[in-house]
Amino acid sequence: MMGSKRRASRDMARMDGKHFSLDSVLTVLSFLILVVVVVIPMVMIVYNTFFYEGKFDTSLFTQIILDPGNVAAMWNTIKIALLVTLFGTIVGLFFAWLLGRSDIPLKGLMRTIFPFPYVSPPFFGAMAWELLLSPRSGYLNKWLMATFGLSKAPFNINSIGGIIFVECSYYFPFVFMQVVSALERMDPTLEESARIAGAKQWYVIRRITMPLVLPATSAGALLILTSSLSHFGVPSILGFSKKIYTLPTRIYQLISRASGSFQGIREGAALSILLVIVVMLALWLQKIVLRSGSYDIIKGKSMRPMLIKLRGAKIPLLIISLLSLVVIVVVPLVMIILVGLLRAYGLPLKFENFTFDNYINLFKSKMVKDSVVNSLTLSVSAGLIAMFLGVMIAYVIQKIRPKGKTVLEIISILPYSIPGIVLAIGVILSWSGAFGINLYNTLWIILVAYIARYLAFSMKSASASLQQVHYSLEDAARTCGATHFESLTDVTLPLIRPAMISGFFLIFLPAMRELTTSVLLYGPYTRTLGVAIYSLRSDGYIVDSSALASLAIVLIIICNTVVNAILKDRKKV
Repeated sequence: MMGSKRRASRDMARMDGKHFSLDSVLTVLSFLILVVVVVIPMVMIVYNTFFYEGKFDTSLFTQIILDPGNVAAMWNTIKIALLVTLFGTIVGLFFAWLLGRSDIPLKGLMRTIFPFPYVSPPFFGAMAWELLLSPRSGYLNKWLMATFGLSKAPFNINSIGGIIFVECSYYFPFVFMQVVSALERMDPTLEESARIAGAKQWYVIRRITMPLVLPATSAGALLILTSSLSHFGVPSILGFSKKIYTLPTRIYQLISRASGSFQGIREGAALSILLVIVVMLALWLQKIVLRSGSYDIIKGKSMRPMLIKLRGAKIPLLIISLLSLVVIVVVPLVMIILVGLLRAYGLPLKFENFTFDNYINLFKSKMVKDSVVNSLTLSVSAGLIAMFLGVMIAYVIQKIRPKGKTVLEIISILPYSIPGIVLAIGVILSWSGAFGINLYNTLWIILVAYIARYLAFSMKSASASLQQVHYSLEDAARTCGATHFESLTDVTLPLIRPAMISGFFLIFLPAMRELTTSVLLYGPYTRTLGVAIYSLRSDGYIVDSSALASLAIVLIIICNTVVNAILKDRKKV
């Protein structure tokens, strides 16, 4: 079958009567683009770490990895990531099973709200919980101390435990969304056979249901693990004041202290290699988990799994679920909005202390306007460019199938497998004058990073659709006299248009809320929305940062609603 596809591609090239066909152009162009946006930044990181003035030198890397502060940051990173993955997976599995397998009420409401942390930036949650539970000025801590006469704040969110709690709250949807989908599509006869044989419900869940959804669980857990390992926002907001560092925040600190000097960037590059090694170990671990076992859970049967009756546990579990929603979604959102309304930070949360002037002033601020425009410009541009590049690369991989297609696929996926802050360092080293092109302090350098980081979304979305488009459709068009380009644009691309639209929005939304990559790349006039909020908060403008975060949340919700509506309509078509 694969050989027939390759022959079909060669036949199409011959039909054009050209030695250097469209297929050749697309293949060469795909490799060139990936070299520019992916390979060169990665090579520059390695080169600047292990080479100095043209000579091989490991002293910098040795110095960096043996530094006590960096070692402590590495262990903090691993410890936080493992615990976030463990607790996030447990929470995600629990709610996935509850909504996918039980008769708990209000499923529709919970299915709508539980994924909200997925579309909201985690550092917003860190900001909100710090406003509530910081040991010095947290509103909830101050209320508890005043009410119960406590001499010391009962909670301290500025800790490793606080970082774990906030990241769990925002990352558990990775497992929830993966597993609930798998549970709903699972062949129900396996569980029903076990029940008929006399197995207890807990035994069925433990020995049949959970093992069968292991791939979905593993995929979600891996996303939690890699996200936590590479995340910058939450550890920086909750950890900097207590000198709790992770590898991403330590990299940021090294570069910030050096005031953009080349030596600081080299040190950041050396430390970023250590971070990449940790992430690669996480990916290797997943392969080990899934190396053995059979996971054929979808049999094509139309039967729906039998819902388990919770009986007396229904109301308690419903209360637990609703309280979880309040804690995870409602409380942080309300806190951000209320503080954004205060006349000054620290005033009691009373009606007489609220004003809309903060929001009005934001609309008058040039910095805010520029950050919104920058984010929209970058998100739309990155979405469109990465979408078309992803379709082109997917077409080369799936239809043209050159000899290096595996390498092409690996390179296109690589940037999303590595931390965003590492990619940012590679982009800085590559396009800040090293090759005669200086994009630093411009939107272009952020755009290059966004394209590289999110290209995999579009490529994977397009690949899945192209696999369903038989090569005979293009052959038929060519037989009727169409050129290769015409058969591509008139036959193939219209058939995968829904996947192209999905790919665009899969890039647009993450780019709108991005912080980790752009925090190292922005200039005085190129702040993104996330960077503007982070900078205002870091500079002590708590009320302004909360107000801007509130507006950003509204913007994200509107964008997400529009996206869901468009994708739903596309599915109907």
